[in-house]
Amino acid sequence: MPKIALMFPGQGSQTVGMGRDLYEKYPKAKEIIDLAGDDIKDVIFNGSEEKLKLTKYAQPAIFTVSMAVFEVFKSNYDFSKSEFVAAGHSLGEYCALCAAEFFSFKDGLEMVKARGKFIQEASCQNPGIMAAILGIQKEQVLDICSKVSSYGVCEAVNFNSPGQIVIAGTSNAVNKAIDLANEFGAIKTVVLNVSGPFHSSFMESASNKMEQELKKYNFNNPSFGVYTNCDAQLTKDICQIKEKLVAQIKSPVKWDEIMQNMILLGFEKFLELGPGRVLSGLLRRIDKTKKSLNMEDSISLQKALEELNK
Repeated sequence: MPKIALMFPGQGSQTVGMGRDLYEKYPKAKEIIDLAGDDIKDVIFNGSEEKLKLTKYAQPAIFTVSMAVFEVFKSNYDFSKSEFVAAGHSLGEYCALCAAEFFSFKDGLEMVKARGKFIQEASCQNPGIMAAILGIQKEQVLDICSKVSSYGVCEAVNFNSPGQIVIAGTSNAVNKAIDLANEFGAIKTVVLNVSGPFHSSFMESASNKMEQELKKYNFNNPSFGVYTNCDAQLTKDICQIKEKLVAQIKSPVKWDEIMQNMILLGFEKFLELGPGRVLSGLLRRIDKTKKSLNMEDSISLQKALEELNK
């Protein structure tokens, strides 16, 4: 039985117009995007890049498009003939959990809207930026964060792959860290297209609000397990999921470790569902022997289905 790992992207992968051709060609995609409501649909298809960048819009928009892609995939592939696990990067964790049927799309969208709102509020209260550091190792990045602490908060928040780590914090501290990373021999440093210092200690208030929000929802036993960001562990226990979603907001994303754990369990086929190909690129950095297919529009979806059905 083929072992397929599903991967869902996080914030930063959004683009205006994402999912439009799926909406026009597949009733399942249209159904999901229509369910999200006219406000979200308008931002996805007609909004400005600046508006879509805002967390309160970006998160429900990406969640909606990713789940539309998943539903089209699910309606065109025999799930009974494969073994699945899933993971999502940051926001994408909600997509992974929804795909695994921990909760409905409707409940997931409400959670994501609340999460985006809380994170946006925390970002306004504690303004900051995020930057990707490429080409130096974890220990060096942690050392740099320690060295710039006198300039403000700077923390390693996304361990994406060997040699790609994201930092977050105050602008002064992160910019100083970028300078030091370049001195340490970083291949590249990139300030990310996001609106706050996500997964840092600045997100404490958002995490606390999310803890209260999640009490409103009932979760279901899943159809397959999901690797959770905060600890890189395969989780099927519905009692643990809410706690992990609360921790996730203010904890580093352990993506590199999640991928390594999937590979150790024998997963050979990787499928990225949603806008962009960021996670497919990270997988190549983690293990060059593993190939990832992506589904973000009708062309890539058909190509991936043909490959999976061979």
